[in-house]
Order: sequence, then structure tokens, then C-alpha cells
Amino acid sequence: MDTAAHLGFCSLVLLLLLSWSFYVVSSNGEPRNSPLMGIQPLSKIAMHRASILLHKHAYINFTPDIPLKSTHSKVTTEKRAKSSGFSTVILGDGDESFQWMTVEYEHRNHSSDDWIALFSPANFNASTYVPEMGNPSYLTPLLVTAPIKYQFSNYSSTGHGWNRFRVINQRYDFVFALFTGGLDDPVLKAVSDVFKFPNPKFPLYPRLALGKEWDQMTVTWTSDYSIDEAIPFVEWGLKDQDSTRSPAGTHTYHQSDMCGPPASTVGWRNPGFIHTAFLKNLWPNQMYNYKLGHMVKDGSTVYSKVFSFKAAPYPGQESVQKVIVVGDTGKAERDGSNEYQNYQPGSLNTTDTLTKDLDNYDIVFHIGDLPYSNGFLSQWDQFTELFAPITSVKPYMIASGNHERDWPNSGSFYDTTDSGGECGVPAETTYYTPAENRANFWYMVEYGMFRFCVADSEHDWREGTEQYKFIQNCFATANRHKTPWLIFTAHRVLGYSSDYWYGIQGSFDEPMGRESLQGLWQKYRVDIAFYGHVHNYERTCPIYENICTSTEKSHYSGSLNGTINIVAGGGGSHLADYSSLIPNWSIFRDRDFGYVKLTAFNHTYLLFEYMKSSDGKVYDSFTISRDYSDVLRCIKDSCPPTTLAV
Repeated sequence: MDTAAHLGFCSLVLLLLLSWSFYVVSSNGEPRNSPLMGIQPLSKIAMHRASILLHKHAYINFTPDIPLKSTHSKVTTEKRAKSSGFSTVILGDGDESFQWMTVEYEHRNHSSDDWIALFSPANFNASTYVPEMGNPSYLTPLLVTAPIKYQFSNYSSTGHGWNRFRVINQRYDFVFALFTGGLDDPVLKAVSDVFKFPNPKFPLYPRLALGKEWDQMTVTWTSDYSIDEAIPFVEWGLKDQDSTRSPAGTHTYHQSDMCGPPASTVGWRNPGFIHTAFLKNLWPNQMYNYKLGHMVKDGSTVYSKVFSFKAAPYPGQESVQKVIVVGDTGKAERDGSNEYQNYQPGSLNTTDTLTKDLDNYDIVFHIGDLPYSNGFLSQWDQFTELFAPITSVKPYMIASGNHERDWPNSGSFYDTTDSGGECGVPAETTYYTPAENRANFWYMVEYGMFRFCVADSEHDWREGTEQYKFIQNCFATANRHKTPWLIFTAHRVLGYSSDYWYGIQGSFDEPMGRESLQGLWQKYRVDIAFYGHVHNYERTCPIYENICTSTEKSHYSGSLNGTINIVAGGGGSHLADYSSLIPNWSIFRDRDFGYVKLTAFNHTYLLFEYMKSSDGKVYDSFTISRDYSDVLRCIKDSCPPTTLAV
């Protein structure tokens, strides 16, 4: 790009920045100081008040940690404008998926609230926005794509500074920008050269998930290869044996699919292409290798590195099976960007601890509220990259949360703006679930001796609805002799939680939650119900109709006579407080980041453990010991009428 063209481009882009803004609304109708609330850091940037004042004594430059194909020495903005032009820097020469970079900058009239933003694509692609009736005039026209991340500056007394950024391959080119004036009144001072990864289209961030049959594994990944450009596939096979290829389908979503701002405006970013392949007829418990592939139309083939996974056990197989359940992780930045310490401070600890413990569990259930992108779609790539060390080797089953799905007049049960206009589209496209209709996030999976009935709390679950019928059928068709451990999961608390917000409402659950479902849990002897949404940990006694059915707290034997309710929403997002009232059914509470593990040793013995993300150690646990005859035994409201007639 020649100098005149670059300066003209910068002027156009920077003028568009003047009209960028985004409003923050309360979530779930809660007060703004609610512990359940979190403000997406990218929404704090008041670009509608931005101004442009490129300064001849300001510059911003970068140095990657790996060798470059092309480099530039640091020069001021003025010298750049007079030089021979701007080049694109290529990061390394391999298939790197991330890069640490030192960003160097200078601003003689610096201030403590200067900040650095990372944009991609480098041309800050603009989009068209039609203002909604009733919106304040300063909200329109929302034209410019948001940055991916930002950091506040770290100046020396001379106005010279350095920051460290971790950049991941997100398909397009990048640029750094230096702003002064803080987030409230930003003034653009300097723009760096453009840079990109050597193969922006490269297949990345594999996500495993169980298929609709027990002997299937699905592999989903992201690339920038359209189906017209390359044919996607997975090459896989048993370790040390010949491999085979399975074709993959290709999907994406578009700006017009978003339900509202910021997802449809400043938060929009092209997601690339999402590919899913089905690996079938797997041998139980066997280790398989796989790699992602694209047959490009020029005759070449692009491969990812090799990954491995363990196939699911045969349904009902009696072997040690370990399951992780976690909720509300969010996505933090390893370089400290986006004020993550205030927004989602525990997510790095959770993912790192789970990554270190990969050999000690088999499958993960993430029960809603994944990246909290809230309409800033670049964060989905950030999330899939963060969890890739887990999802590339373990089946990763997700549920829908309010921050994935909810938007007014979009069919969600809760008429809130929590998804930032995403209305479920990125979640259902980015991750595979074995649902009959992936727009409805309810589904059933069996894993060895477990049956999981995964509900969608963002759609109506009340008696008579389509989802209620699914839940009842999932419970009713469980063969408890084969799969003795029956588990219910949903994002919102449809059972019991002593969270302070529920305490204010006097309900200790979502409106109309357990009214419709508690009878099903009792009738079909659901062992444990898991929820997220509330950002802490809590365990109840086995309970039915607000009454503990056992005085035991650690070692349950025989029939539970009720369902144990677990809140496991402390995966990483800002923590929530408890009600000052401690109900008698609340056995253990912990306001900290953590997750839980279920270990089925056989058909009669189950271990439950709650671990903290900080150290992976167990802080609460209980066991269940029972025989099949205990499941058959009649308890209150669990058995149909009988007769002595012959």
C-alpha cells in the first residue's frame, strides 16, 4: 500500500471511529451492582466521543518473539508518512496459532490513561447500522468494528513505554493503535504497521463432542477455507494403525443473523468457517489419533498437527469413568488485556488446572455462559483458543446460558439483552451438540454408566412444552440397571440455590423453576441436578419439596429419596454473594472459583468432589452407595398405583 493510499485509508477509518459507541444494559433485570452482573470490557470504550489527532512525535511499533519474514525499525508517525510506504509483517514462517509480541510506543504528551488497542482486520471493517426507534442519537450510526483487546499504557517518565500482547491467529491481519484520553474520551495518536500470521486460513482450535450414538465422536474446528476453496476432512484412526478420512460439513453465520447490537454492529466480526466431521464405529475405550485437513483446489493439502482422544465406553460398561462439570467460566487474557482481573478473574486458573489434570478425567460438561462475548464476536475465537488444550483431547459438551441466547423477541424464555444480540447463533454454530434441533439446546447423552439430560433454561421448560416432554422422555427411557447414574443439568437454577438475588425474591430458584420439574426428578429418581448462572458453589441435601430426605451429609447409602442440587457456576466469572439466610437444605457453600468431578467406580458407587481452580484440591465431597434394588424401591410420589387384583 503506498503512502497516500494508506493515509487516505487511515483518515476514512478514523473518521468512522467517531461514530462508534455501545450502551450497557442490566442483565436479568438485576441492579447494576449485582454480583451476577458483568460489564463486557470492550463496551466501556466510548468511541462515539473519539477524536483524531495523529501526532508527529507519537509512534507505536511491535516486535514478535519469533523471527519475522519482514521487519521495520521504529519511526515516528511523521517519518512513516514521509517514507516509502507501509508493509505487512508476516509472523514467523510456520503454522503458529499464537504469538507473544512486545509493543513499543512513545507519546511526549502522555498521560496515565493512554491505552493500546489491537484491531483485526487491520482496516477496521465498517458495517451498516439502521438506528432503532427510540435509541439516543449518540448511539448512531454504529459503524466500526470493535478492537479485539486493549491495555492501558505503561510509560516511563520520558513518555516511552512497552506492553506485552498475546495475539492468536484469527484469520485476518492486525494492527495496533495508540490512544490517549482514556476510554471515555479517546484520541487516536498513532497506528502501527499491519501484521498477520503466515497462514491465516489454517485449521485451528478443534472441539470434540459426543455424537448422537455412543460410538461416535464429532470434531469441530475453525478455518478460513470456504467449501469452494478447499474440501474439509478429518484423517483419523487407531494408534499405530492405518488411518481413514471422514468428510466434514462447513457452516458459518452472517451479520444479518444477529438479532441486535452490538453483535449486529460494532461487535460484529466475520467468524470464518466452522467445520464438523463425524467419526463413527469407534471401538470403546480405544485411543485414536486425528488431524484436521483441507484439500485445497490448487492440489495441495493443509494439515493441522496430530491430536488424540479416547473413545467413549460401551453404554453401561463397568469401569472407572470421570466427568467434569463447570459453568460460567468466561474468558480471560493471558497478557492482562481487557481488565480481565475485574471481569472474569478465575477463568485462567480453571482452564490451566483442568489442562494439567487431563489424565484424570474423561469428559467435560460446560453448563452455559461460555465466553461472555456479549455481542463482541471476536471473543469466540479467544475462547476456543483458550479451551483448545482441553477440547482437542476430551469431549466437551455445552449447554446454553443467558449470555449465549437471550434477546427480546427472539424466542428466548427470558426477555433480556444478555446475549448482546447473538441470540444463540455463534454458540450453536461454533460447538456441536447432539440435539435434534441445535437452535434448541436440549439433548441427551450417555457416557458409560451415566445418562445426562441437558436442558436449555433459556427456553420454556414448563409442563406441556416441547422441552418438558423431552426432559420427561430422557428420564423415563433411562435403563437404570445399565446406566444407574441419572444426571440433570441446566444453566439457570431450576432447583435450589441460596444466592442473594434469589433470597431477595424469596424463591431460591428461577421463577416457575422446580414447580414443573421437581415431580419428574422425584418420579424418575434423578440423582444430581447441576446448575450454573450463580457464580459460586453450593450443595444441598437430597431434597424434595423443600424438605431434606436424609440427614446424612457425606456418605449416602440406599435410596436418596430426593435429588441433590449443585450450583457449579464458579468457573471464572465475577463471584456472587449468598443470601444472609442459610436454608436448612444448604449443606456446603463456597464463594470461590471451582468445578466439580463425578467418578463412577461401578454401578453401585459414585464419588462427588468439588475442587478449587486455584489448586485443584478437593474442598467438598460425598459418596453414594446403592444397589439396583434401591432404585426400584418406592418412595414418596415415585411409584404408580398398584393393585392386589388377580
